[in-house]
Amino acid sequence: MPVAIWLGIMAVLVAMMVVIGGVTRLTGSGLSMVEWRPLMGLLPPLSEPEWSRVFGLYQSSPEFREINIDMDLSGFKTIFFWEYVHRVWGRLLGLAFGLPLLFFWVRGMIPAGLKPVLLALLFLGGMQGVIGWWMVTSGLVDNPAVSQYRLATHLSVALFIYGLLVWTSLTASAGKALHPRGHGLATLILVAITILAGAFVAGMDAGLLYNEYPLMGETLVPVEYGEKGLADAFENPASAQFHHRWIAVLAVLAVCGLWMRARKSAQAAMRGHLMAGLVACQFALGITTLLLGVPVWAGALHQLGAVLLLGAVLATLHALGRARA
Repeated sequence: MPVAIWLGIMAVLVAMMVVIGGVTRLTGSGLSMVEWRPLMGLLPPLSEPEWSRVFGLYQSSPEFREINIDMDLSGFKTIFFWEYVHRVWGRLLGLAFGLPLLFFWVRGMIPAGLKPVLLALLFLGGMQGVIGWWMVTSGLVDNPAVSQYRLATHLSVALFIYGLLVWTSLTASAGKALHPRGHGLATLILVAITILAGAFVAGMDAGLLYNEYPLMGETLVPVEYGEKGLADAFENPASAQFHHRWIAVLAVLAVCGLWMRARKSAQAAMRGHLMAGLVACQFALGITTLLLGVPVWAGALHQLGAVLLLGAVLATLHALGRARA
């Protein structure tokens, strides 16, 4: 079905967007573009005067004054690249969703039950651009760092859009499935929480601490644990890494349990095997990324693995839901 193929392609494009966002973060490029031009920002600077103007804006930012004071125009062009790609990809996503949606709608090719979901996706996509700029502004005032709360919000919306695309694409191609419940729902929630815990790790550069596993220093629990009081889980880098580690272990166990269920279903078995393979690779990749001190390539692969795992869990749950239906 054309609508199902289109939504599947959109899910892939959103997954790529999440990875590009991760690379943007890992390369320290996220605060390089200090102005928001949603309609006129499709083209990069095309002349030396325009590059000088954009670089001058960056030079007035806290990140340049406090971190990159020695950066020249050549270095600025390097960090500008990934943030530019991230923003342009977002605009292309809007076109790739909006134009086919209009075409399919006018041609009457969209099932009535999917129309509210597609309109919600259109709205969420537009809001995601606003949320992204809201996130960036948190690092343009005094502190040259993006708020981990806003980063987690930005990623949460991206994952919700991705998950909704995956589920709706499967529904459009294979039919409706009952929504996850019980252990299946708990597994989905645990995987999502693990990814969001990773957003707080990334937002505070907590992956640069305690590059060993399973100990953190000489103990399982870092000595800094609890120093921030009620906000410790969200504002203490050591605690954020600790939580990400052990929530991930719970998620792996939950996914293994879901795999055991899927093996018994003719519809879900293959997807369950893929899910099990992905969770094993993702867990190993997470440890590798930590031990290596979070190089860009490993961090990007780890983020890609998280998105693929989330998609595999949703695909498995959809197949199990169809079997129940």
